[in-house]
This record gives sequence, structure tokens and C-alpha cells, in this order.
Amino acid sequence: MLAVASLSMSAMAQEDPTEKYSVSTNSFWSNWFIQGNVTWNSFYYGGVNKFGSTPFNKFPLGTDATKNEGHPTALGFSVAVGKWFTPGLGLRTKFNGAWLNKAFNKNSQTYVGINEQALFNLHNLLGGYDADRFWNFIPYAGAGVARNFDAKANSFVLSVGLLNTFKVAEKLFLNLDLGYYSYDKAFVGGNGGGVRPCNRFNQLSLEVGVTYNLGKGTWNKTPDVDAIKALSQGQIDALNAQLTDAQAENARLKDMLANQPKNDPNTAIATKTVTKVVAAPVSVFFNIGQSKVASKKDLQNVSDLAKVAKDNNSKIVVTGYADSKTGSAAYNQKLSEKRANTVADELVKMGVSRDQIEVVGAGGVATLSPINYNRRATVEIK
Repeated sequence: MLAVASLSMSAMAQEDPTEKYSVSTNSFWSNWFIQGNVTWNSFYYGGVNKFGSTPFNKFPLGTDATKNEGHPTALGFSVAVGKWFTPGLGLRTKFNGAWLNKAFNKNSQTYVGINEQALFNLHNLLGGYDADRFWNFIPYAGAGVARNFDAKANSFVLSVGLLNTFKVAEKLFLNLDLGYYSYDKAFVGGNGGGVRPCNRFNQLSLEVGVTYNLGKGTWNKTPDVDAIKALSQGQIDALNAQLTDAQAENARLKDMLANQPKNDPNTAIATKTVTKVVAAPVSVFFNIGQSKVASKKDLQNVSDLAKVAKDNNSKIVVTGYADSKTGSAAYNQKLSEKRANTVADELVKMGVSRDQIEVVGAGGVATLSPINYNRRATVEIK
């Protein structure tokens, strides 16, 4: 089952155009969760020289096999507290129990157990972290101890299982957990509760419940160094362009003054004040194949430029780009338009009239290096 799941999710990851990315390490107090479940349990024995019967055997297991006394099943509960140390790896401490009324040789059995389990979120490990993913597939394995109060017996426990979580709110998930637990043969008293020889006592558990994230339950993307460099370089280029324009204007004014007639009382120099809005273009970056802004911090510079445009009633041009190395020309054209419209929508939220915004889709380009610098939209005052 794990092999099939791994292959299917590998295929999903290859088809998904989103870019896998690393996440920042959170503090110790982040990414904790609690779980509560109602469980249905089926119990059966393992044979002395073989794995043994299964919970789907037609004979009643754990009771006298010559009598049709029904299959030993019972309702129970489980609660757990755990922490994700990375989006793909976590630990949980799980406390579970069940009551088996007269399921074993006419005697009731009550047990509780505690297990430490390692969790492996295969969706995040193979498909990349996604805070908005609806379904997470999480195999687990662990060990612990259990106590049978009626048999007055303790047992070492091994456990494996498949946990599925389904997101219903920002911090709330539904659980569907299929688990297998294996106990010592003495756990139910003697060799199989005095009924038959066995080497293990087994439990198959189906659990339904909820998971609730405590505190911060998401992961922040690590800073995109390439994007930061591209943004910084764009600002430097804009400042250099302004400096060049200022030097040219100074040279023109010096030349005009140098050619002004001297000592002519009839000549007067008219002074005129001209206000010109000069603002560096701002870049907003995106992940490969996405029209969602990669980092909301990019919008801070857009906000500053939006204020200048509103104060001076200036036009704003938003130009979207995609990198030409990924996707077809038609796909990149649509993607560049989506990116430009995404930034235009953010400008409208900042109070800029839509009539003041001109949106341009430049398609796939390779004007910047490295190529991922081109996954952006630029905002400038016209």
C-alpha cells in the first residue's frame, strides 16, 4: 500500500506546476497539535509458527473456535498530542483504550495503552509543502506499552498505520486512521487467554476523529535570495537611471547659464518651478507556474508607489512576465497577464482607481539572468 501511494503521489508531484520550496525552521512551540478519535477495534491471535489468522476469518477468533460466539470487536477511544518538526516529519504520543465485554473466554477485557509514533507526511515529503492542501497522507510507526486491567498483564506494543487528514478550517482537520497493534501473548492472560496457543495478540483499529493545531500550525517560506537580488538590482538600475538623467539636466542648465548674455539690463531670467514625479519601478515576484504573489513583503514597495500615484493622480503601468524556459508561448502569455492582473487587484485594494492602472502581459521572456528573475510583474508610474 505504501509503495502504490508513493508512486501515485510522485506522479501527482510531477504534474503539479507549483514549485517545491524550502521552509524556515519554526520555534519549539510551533506546529503542535492534539487529536481525539472514536475507534472500532477488531482483535485476533497470531499462530505459534505462523502469522496466524486474520480479523476477516469466518471463525470467531479469541473465543472457542468450535462455538459461534461472534467476532471479538469493541468500541474504544484514542487521544494524542504531537508536533511536526518539519512539514514531512513529526512525532505524537498516543493514548488509546477499549472494553471487550465477554469477548475472550466469557471474560470481559479492559485495556489502555500509550504509544510513541513517528509520522511521515508523504504529500509534503514528495509533493512539496502546501499550506492549503486538502488531503494529507501520513504513514506512521511506533512502539509503546499497554495494560490489561482484567488479566493484570502488561505488554510491549508495536504499531504501524495510515493516518489521513482532511482540512476543513485553518486549524481543524478530520481524521481517518487505520492502525495495526501487536501485543505479547500474555496480554490477555496465558496462551491466548487459556483458549489456544499463540505467539502474538493482534488488533486492527479504525479511528475517526479530529485534529486541531495549537498556535502556529503553518510554515514560512525561506527567503528567495534570487528574488531579493533581482529586486535590489532593479532598484539600483532605476537609481542609476535617475542619476544619469539628473547629470544630463545639470549639464544642460550649466550650458544655458554659460550662454546667457552678461550685463544686459533688458534681459531677465525667468524662473519656473516644475514638479516631476520620479519613482523607481517595483518588482513583485512569483513562483514557477503561479499567479499568486510569492512574498507579501514585495507589496510594501507597491504600496509606497501607490501612495505617490494617488497623491499626484498619476497613471500606473503593471507589466506581467513569465520565464520563456518553462511552458509554451500561449501559456506564458496568459500567465503573464494573470500576474499583472493580480498586482493590479492589489493596487485597487490600496485605493488606486482601476482607471489609473494599465495592465500589460509581456509573455515569456529571458531578459534577466538567472531565468527565474523573469517570473515577476513590474509596477511603475507612467
